[in-house]
Amino acid sequence: MATTEVERRRGQLASLSIAAVVIIVGVPLWWRTTETYRAWLPVSQINELANLQLQLSADVEVVFARGTVMPEQQKKVPLTKTQDEEHTVDEDTALRYRYETKYRTANIMEEDALNQPSAADADLSLHTLSESSCGSLVVYVIPESSSLLPEDVDVYIGQRRTALLRNGAQMRVGRTIEQLLAHLEPRIRQVLKVMSFSHTDITAALSGRVRLSPGNKESIADSMRAFKSSPGYEITFSLLNPDPKSHRLHWDIEGAVQTYIQPLLTKLSPVANFSIDSQTLYYAMLGVNPRFDSSRNAYTLNSDSLAHVINPVEARLGSNAASSNPVLNFLLYAPDAQHSPLYIQDRQKQKVPSNAFHSPRWGGIMVYNVNSFYGPEAVFPVDINIDMAKVMGVFLAQLRLLLGVQSSNTPPGFLVAPCSSTGLADWELDRLMWSRSVENVATAATTITSLAQLLDQIGNIVINDNIAEQVSSAVTSLQLAVAELEAGNLGFALQYSKEAILASERAFFDPSLLHLLYFPDDQKFAIYIPLFLPMCVPILLSLLKIISDARQRRKERQAKKD
Repeated sequence: MATTEVERRRGQLASLSIAAVVIIVGVPLWWRTTETYRAWLPVSQINELANLQLQLSADVEVVFARGTVMPEQQKKVPLTKTQDEEHTVDEDTALRYRYETKYRTANIMEEDALNQPSAADADLSLHTLSESSCGSLVVYVIPESSSLLPEDVDVYIGQRRTALLRNGAQMRVGRTIEQLLAHLEPRIRQVLKVMSFSHTDITAALSGRVRLSPGNKESIADSMRAFKSSPGYEITFSLLNPDPKSHRLHWDIEGAVQTYIQPLLTKLSPVANFSIDSQTLYYAMLGVNPRFDSSRNAYTLNSDSLAHVINPVEARLGSNAASSNPVLNFLLYAPDAQHSPLYIQDRQKQKVPSNAFHSPRWGGIMVYNVNSFYGPEAVFPVDINIDMAKVMGVFLAQLRLLLGVQSSNTPPGFLVAPCSSTGLADWELDRLMWSRSVENVATAATTITSLAQLLDQIGNIVINDNIAEQVSSAVTSLQLAVAELEAGNLGFALQYSKEAILASERAFFDPSLLHLLYFPDDQKFAIYIPLFLPMCVPILLSLLKIISDARQRRKERQAKKD
C-alpha cells in the first residue's frame, strides 16, 4: 500500500514537472521563436504625414527703374511685404502660398542694362549682372516712355527669371508708396501666375492624392497628358519604313539628338535622368487604312482613327525590360508609295500643320511624306535624307508636353520671349520643379501612409530592418522636403522629394513583405495541431487526474473531521 502511494506521488510530481517545463519554458520559447519579426516604424510621424499641410514660399524682388517712383515714394524704399494665400483642397490636404516681395530701386548697372535697344538684350544684360536663385523672380518696373516694349505690351517675360513691367499712367495716381504698391500688386500677381507656381498647377500635381473638380477641365487634361513624376525616363526614337523597296531613308538621329534634344534634357537634369536610344523598323505599318480624299488628291487620317494607330505599332517597338522607368516613344513614319501623300486631319477636317499627333503618357507620331522625292526618272529604291530640323522641332514640342512643361495662358498685354536653343526657359524649369516637388511629396506621403495602414491591419507581415530603414529614410526626406518648400529652397525641396519617393517605393514593393501576407489562421491550426495535440493531451489528462485526486483527498479529510 505504501509502495502504491509512493508511485502515485511520483507520477503526480512527474506530471507537474513536465507541465511546468512546458508552460514556463516551452510555451515562451515557442512563442519567441515563431513570432513575426516587426522592426520599429515611426508611426506617429507617418500619421502626421497623412494630413498633408504644404506651404510654398516664393521670393519676389520688384525693382523700380529711374522715373517710375517720385522722390516722396523713393524715401520709403527699400521695404518688404509678405502675403499669404490659403487653399483647402480636401479634408486631408491644405495648401498655403507665401509671397515675400522686396521692393527697391535699381542700381547704376541695372539702369545701364535697362537702356539696351531691346527687351531681349536687357534680359540678357540683367542676367549677366546677377543670376536669380531657383524659384525666385525679379520684376523690373520701367517707365511708360521706355522703348524696350512695344506700345501694346505691358509685360515682357524673358528667358531667365526676370520680367519687365511697364509703369502705366494708372500707377502714378497715388502720391504715397502704399497707393503705388496697391496698383502694382494685381499686375505682379499676374506675372507670378505665369512665371511661378499657380494654384491650378499645384492642384493638378496633387491629382494622385485628391480628386480634381470636374469644372477644372484644363488642369485635368494637362495632368493626364504628362507622364507622372519619375526618377528617370527612357526616350526612344523610331523610324518606320513600311516600303523599303521604294525608298531608303537616312536620318542623322545622333546629331539631331545632340543638337535639339540634349540641351533640353541637360537643363531638365535636376528633375530626372534620361536615356535615349533609336531604332529603324522596316515593313512596319500603322494598322489603319487611310482614306483617299479626291479633293486634295491625298490620303488622310481622321482624328477618330488615330487612337487605333498606337497598338499595332507598339507591338513592333519592343521595350527596355531592364528598366522600370517610363518610356517616351517618338515615331517618324514615312508612308509607302501607294498611300502618299498622307495627311492628318483634325476634328474640323483641316490638315494639321505639323502632320503629327501625340498620345498622352505614351509619345508622339509624325507622318513624313517623301513622295516629292520621286521624280519621273527615279530609280527605286530612292535615297532620301530626312530634314531633321523639321522633325525635331515637332518632337521637341511633344516632349515638352509629355514631360509636363505647360505653356500657361498669358493675360492680355503680356509678351513671352520665344524658346532659346535649350528649348526651356529658366522660369519654365522652375514651374516644372514646383509641380514635381509637390507631386513627389504627395505620392511619397500616400505610399508611406498606405504601407503603414497595411502593416497595421495584417500582423503576419514581417518588417525587416531594411524596410524600417527605408521607411524612416522616406519620412525624414519628406519632412525635409516640406521644410525646404516652406523656406522657398526649390532645388533642395525637389532633391529631398525624389529621395522620399524612391525610399517609399523601395519599402512598399519590397519582396519580403509578401512572404506571410497570405497566411490565414486556419492554416496555422492545421500546422500546429498535429504537433502539439499528441503532447498536450497526456499532460492535460494528468493535470486533471491530479486535480481530481486532490479534491477527493480534501473531501476525505473533511469527512474525518466531521
